[in-house]
Amino acid sequence: MNHSAVWHPFTQHALEPPMKRITATEGAYLIDEDGNRLLDAISSWWVITHGHRHPRIMEAIRTATETYDQIIFAEFTHEPAERLAAGLIDIAPPGLRHVFYSDSGSTSVEVAIKMALGYFHNRGEVRNRIVVMEGSYHGDTIGTMSAGERGVFNSAYEPLLFGVDRLLFPEPGREQEVLDRFEALCRTGGIAALLIEPLILGAGGMKIYAASVLAGLQQIAARHGCLLIADEVMTGWGRTGTMFACEQAGITPDILCTSKGLTGGALPLAATLATAEIFEAHLSSDRRKTFFHSSSYTANPIACAAAVANLEVWRSEPVFERIRAIEETHRQQLARFEGDMRFTRIRQAGTIAALDAAVPAGGYLAEAGPRMRRLFRERGLLIRPLGNVLYLMPPYCVTGQELTRAYDAIDEVASLVLDRDR
Repeated sequence: MNHSAVWHPFTQHALEPPMKRITATEGAYLIDEDGNRLLDAISSWWVITHGHRHPRIMEAIRTATETYDQIIFAEFTHEPAERLAAGLIDIAPPGLRHVFYSDSGSTSVEVAIKMALGYFHNRGEVRNRIVVMEGSYHGDTIGTMSAGERGVFNSAYEPLLFGVDRLLFPEPGREQEVLDRFEALCRTGGIAALLIEPLILGAGGMKIYAASVLAGLQQIAARHGCLLIADEVMTGWGRTGTMFACEQAGITPDILCTSKGLTGGALPLAATLATAEIFEAHLSSDRRKTFFHSSSYTANPIACAAAVANLEVWRSEPVFERIRAIEETHRQQLARFEGDMRFTRIRQAGTIAALDAAVPAGGYLAEAGPRMRRLFRERGLLIRPLGNVLYLMPPYCVTGQELTRAYDAIDEVASLVLDRDR
């Protein structure tokens, strides 16, 4: 009997067995209490970029602890935060000028929403509507749940959620319909911002859309003075093949959110980057125009030091060569499932690969999901399907052989589950 007092996220404890303890992490692997090595094929919920415990990042953390713990960031600054902000502005799409720190992807998006609304409020313009894309996921705070897809995740909290305007997902052939809908919404004059996951929806099912759609949405937003918020929490740090997904559309958002890979996955930290215009709308001798947001651990120096070291890894190591190798392995291995009736919607965006298992009942609560997850664990793999959506998003240190093993397991596990469902 497990007497743990821990309440785990996204876990129905009445249905799950006691949690295995992880005793160590190393490279692309988690090591559990029984000594099993599990290939972390989803980067521990998409945060680990270079691999677990990258030496340069671990050393930066150790060094920072000799000097810092937490510093109130409303009263002071510190070197790790200053260096990181300069580094982020250097690698971000051109035109972003200011960095606001927080501590998770959800809070970075919450900050962005508040920035957008504050921008128009301080300018005396009545714009208070947010536009989002159907199927989006932006976090689990009240604001980000409001902007995300409504359903089983947030039905209990519906009385607290505010309304947003929604665009259809731009399926092939419906791109212009989505652009026209956004244009019509912008013409109403009340739209403050479009909040969007660029190129691929993450928790919404790894749904991929064309970069030309993102570019078109940005052009419409700019034409109508509407802000574009790019939620790059998942898509940033090379996941789609470029440092930030926005690069593939050739755009600079007005606000960009980043977290997950910001520290290489080692420590929680987030940043919301904004243009000078947005910062200056909050810059005033009138204290009422202050940007009223903070968290106790804003810009934690140790986390910032880890992120500075992460930037150095990108500068000094062949990270993009590793990304290209992963992309090529994905292409080769996904080809084996083309025309396979067990799968639909085979797709890839950079280092992210996904395919849907053709089960009778799909969606996030598909019973096939937990069954496949358990079968993957038995085979030494951490693969956590989104219902019937199978995806791989490995750390960049993964080898072609390791990734091929994950595909072999998908092949085997899918047959076991689908044969049972027939």
